[in-house]
Amino acid sequence: MTTLRPYTATTARILRQLRNDHRTVAMILVVPALLMTLLYFIYQDAPRPPHAPLTMFDRVGITMLGILPFIVMFLITAIAMQRERTSGTLERLLTTPLSKLDLLAGYGSAFSLAAAAQAAVACVVAFWLLGLTAAGSPGWVMLIAMVDAVCGVGLGLLASAFARTEFQAVQFMPVIVAPQIFLCGLLVPRDRLPEWLEAISNVMPLSYAVDALQQVSVHAQPTAAMWLDIAVVAGFTVVALGLAAATLRRRTP
Repeated sequence: MTTLRPYTATTARILRQLRNDHRTVAMILVVPALLMTLLYFIYQDAPRPPHAPLTMFDRVGITMLGILPFIVMFLITAIAMQRERTSGTLERLLTTPLSKLDLLAGYGSAFSLAAAAQAAVACVVAFWLLGLTAAGSPGWVMLIAMVDAVCGVGLGLLASAFARTEFQAVQFMPVIVAPQIFLCGLLVPRDRLPEWLEAISNVMPLSYAVDALQQVSVHAQPTAAMWLDIAVVAGFTVVALGLAAATLRRRTP
């Protein structure tokens, strides 16, 4: 219990900060749901392709349930950690017995809880209010969306370790997030990409999250491919947190 105390204290502190930051809470919980609603109205009058079991909203919407939480959690986590550094809070914390791993694990746990709430709200709105349909259970979609959001947390923490200002943290978004959106299979199926682009997409976690969601959209029961995709995304998260701990600077530049 003693060894876990710095970690639990950090997690509790971040959760208290989130609770008092109403704008951030609104961005986490409300923005993905609002964007899903916008997507619904965009495809509301789109004709269903002949002999297609899913509408355009079903096909695109289930993919966006993985992409939107990933984007939002990456952005919020990178900025929040950078704010700790620029305010001097991070330097003061690391002069205590709190280790860098405890700090990042606390951040990861707190924002993972926020990610779980975000995924739950987005899925409830999509499936029960907007009528999104999938062959598999919405519970599997919620699980994949949560794991992908946590991966966004891990990559956000890693990006913040290399940024010196909040603006620089935001600048990592087009470098880390945008290529994943282009290559994850949302715009063009990955097997139709040029071989060199497909190879790049194979080392991006968002590609596996989208693959897992597509498995749920067409299969009533969980498949081995879905579980493998989830495991790969979780592995990316662990690696990102480890690299963030190894590269986190103790002093503010």
